[in-house]
Amino acid sequence: MNEIALLEWVRGTGFQIATVVLVAGVIIRIFEILMLGRKKNLAEAKGSEFSSGMRTIVSRSVPESDSFKRSAFTIVAGYIFHIGLFVTIFLFAPHILLISELTGLGWPALPTPIVDAVAVLSIIALLAILVHRFNNKILRYLTTPGDLFIWFVTIAPLITGYIAFHRIGMSGPMLLAVHILSVELLMVVLPFSKLTHVFTIFMARWYNGAISGYRGGQS
Repeated sequence: MNEIALLEWVRGTGFQIATVVLVAGVIIRIFEILMLGRKKNLAEAKGSEFSSGMRTIVSRSVPESDSFKRSAFTIVAGYIFHIGLFVTIFLFAPHILLISELTGLGWPALPTPIVDAVAVLSIIALLAILVHRFNNKILRYLTTPGDLFIWFVTIAPLITGYIAFHRIGMSGPMLLAVHILSVELLMVVLPFSKLTHVFTIFMARWYNGAISGYRGGQS
C-alpha cells in the first residue's frame, strides 16, 4: 500500500471503523452506568437534586485551595493540557472544516499561530506530567503499563498533528495519514479506558451533587 492509498484508507474505511467503535462503545458504557441504578430513597427530600447537581458540576471544575496547595503542579498542568486539547480539536480551522463536512455545524476558528502555540503547550504539559509521575515515588509505584499506554495515545495526535502541520520528516500524505491513524487509535481506545471520563465526568459530578442536595447537604 503506497502513501496515497494509505491516506485514502485512513480517511475513509479507517475513520468509519473508529467512529463506529467510539460511538457504540460510549453508548454501551453510559448504558452500563445507567443500568446500575440506585436504591429508592425513602427519606423525605431536604433539598433540590437538580440545582445541587448543577452547582456541583461548576464547583468541582474549580480546584479547592487545599487541593491546589497539595497538588499545584498536577492541577495547573492538567488544566493547560485539557484546555489546549480542546482548543486544538475544536478551534483549529482544518478540524472545524472536517466537523462541518460531517455534521453541517461550523464556527469561527482561532488564528493558526495561536492554535500552534497552544498545541505545543499541551505537549509540554503532558511531557511534564509524565516526568513528574516518574519523579514521585508514590505516583511511580501506582503507574501501570495501561496508564502509560493511555498517556501515549493521548499525546500521539498532538505530536503527529504538529509534525504534519509543519511537514517534518516525511511526505505530506504520509504525515497526514500517521496523524489520522493516531486520532483513530485514540477514538478506539477511549470507550474502553479511563478516557471515558470525557463523556461521564459531568454525569458523575451531577449525580454526587444531586445525592447531597436530596439529603440537604453540599457536595
